[in-house]
Amino acid sequence: MLGDLYWIGVAAGVAAGVGVLLAGLLNATPLGRVAGIVLAAAAGVLFGLLVDNLDEAVGGGVGGVLGALAAATIALGTLRRGGTRGGTAALFGLGGLAIAALAFVPALGYVEALGLPALAARLRQRGGERYAGLRILARD
Repeated sequence: MLGDLYWIGVAAGVAAGVGVLLAGLLNATPLGRVAGIVLAAAAGVLFGLLVDNLDEAVGGGVGGVLGALAAATIALGTLRRGGTRGGTAALFGLGGLAIAALAFVPALGYVEALGLPALAARLRQRGGERYAGLRILARD
């Protein structure tokens, strides 16, 4: 029983990490966003089935969808405010790998799968315009 709960959380967390990775790579177009969500869900289900059975597959599918949706929201805001596609893909790829690795910590997979959408909602509310940086000092 306890082992099943652990592996469901691992599947959800790993799939959320894959969703973040795919959102960073495929988020440049609307079709890419949809493909990232579908591929993350499929990867989560496949990972869950490889781990054990249907319980882990459902956890992986849900984690993949939540991770990809949250990351797509954040990546879209990043690109809208001037981030480059390559830089966004690289940073989201590294973040996705870190999230997937941290999913093996007990109960952290659940926190990742549920925390990413909350983080995305918070960042979307606070999202501003492009960062002025040092351009504000260059006024003549």
